[in-house]
Amino acid sequence: MTSLFTATQRLRLLANGEKSSKDEGFDPKPVVKLFTPSAGAIWLLSELNPSDQGRAFGLCDLGLGCPELGYVSISELEGLRHTLRAGVERDRSWQAVKTLSAYADEARAHGRIMA
Repeated sequence: MTSLFTATQRLRLLANGEKSSKDEGFDPKPVVKLFTPSAGAIWLLSELNPSDQGRAFGLCDLGLGCPELGYVSISELEGLRHTLRAGVERDRSWQAVKTLSAYADEARAHGRIMA
């Protein structure tokens, strides 16, 4: 089974989580884009919780018209890989061009993540 993150992405997610825990105004670019080809869900994740690496923070869009910032369980995302036909995949060519809050503002205006 392929991991949701590369080793480099995991390190960046953890570094962002560490910095975020010390700096409330920290607004990083997302590190990874995950999606479900068959269900239309997208996650732009910017950090892993350093004390609970099973929780990631980012912009979550389940395809229902109301994307929101929040935490997501990595084990639940990995579980979706087994219950959905295509599962959750990592967009291997995607690179963030703006901060997480900028993606969130844009997503709220359009009712979906535009990345």
